[in-house]
Amino acid sequence: MNEFLEPFERMLESLSPPAAVRAIEAGESADALWGTLAESGFLDALVPQERGGAGLPLSEICALWQALGRHAVPLPVGETMIARALLGDCPDGPIALATASAGETIVPFGQVSDHILVETAGHLHLVEARGEPVGVFGSTALRLASIDGEAMAAAPAGGLRAIAAILRTALIAGAADRLTTMTAAYAGERVQFGKPIGKQQALQQQMAVMAEDMVACRIAAQIGCAGGLPPSLAAAATAKSIASTAAARLAATAHAVHGAIGISEEYDLQLYTRRLHEWRLADGSETYWNRLLGAARLADDRGSVDYVREAL
Repeated sequence: MNEFLEPFERMLESLSPPAAVRAIEAGESADALWGTLAESGFLDALVPQERGGAGLPLSEICALWQALGRHAVPLPVGETMIARALLGDCPDGPIALATASAGETIVPFGQVSDHILVETAGHLHLVEARGEPVGVFGSTALRLASIDGEAMAAAPAGGLRAIAAILRTALIAGAADRLTTMTAAYAGERVQFGKPIGKQQALQQQMAVMAEDMVACRIAAQIGCAGGLPPSLAAAATAKSIASTAAARLAATAHAVHGAIGISEEYDLQLYTRRLHEWRLADGSETYWNRLLGAARLADDRGSVDYVREAL
């Protein structure tokens, strides 16, 4: 039982209701929300005790990250936890994560961050959050303008992208949990042809698959977080591949069941389905991670069962 989850979840229920999420996405200040999160001490949950943090294992942090996705928290809370754990000295504000690439670098939560922790050429750089919005409705992601500044530390083994990938997996798992609950409740309330649509066999089949995907995402997050920081390539690739693959199906099923109301701005569903699509692509989609996992498997002489048992 995670003793930290209940107080963390209770805090998020108060701080991040849908109205607050919408307001921050529309450009209102997030300073009050961030101040309360900072005062709670949870931002230092991954920081070792000898540096003044809680020193919690990643396996316990996993549930907290899922809660962030479940409440659509519009700030880089998990990212800041990671940055504070990796760097000896961090500024107080929100910090997003990014891995520089040959093309444009999209940074989730970049618009609501003060700094971005970027990996490039095997080193970590902490840069100001400057760039252009991505242009997607409600998204607070940013196109990173440049990487200026001295390297602060060597990149962790396996790279920053692998750590970010298991964070996205946990966020997807949390959002999937909320989506499945919302969709099941709506199917039980919406009456068509004299009975709730949830009584229709075809829809029950869709809901069953949705529940399977939700549980798969939860297990994927646990796999990714089980080995601690930094995660193994196999754990990160498996986790993100499963979650990204399921994310698109989860969003599609939720909208199919809800029908027209699901795409309305006033309805909460889009707060979660938009995030599923963004987190699916962030830090590598299922295609990216499947290629890495496949190459790692083919380069290993062990049988598949032994590989899974030992690598994961």
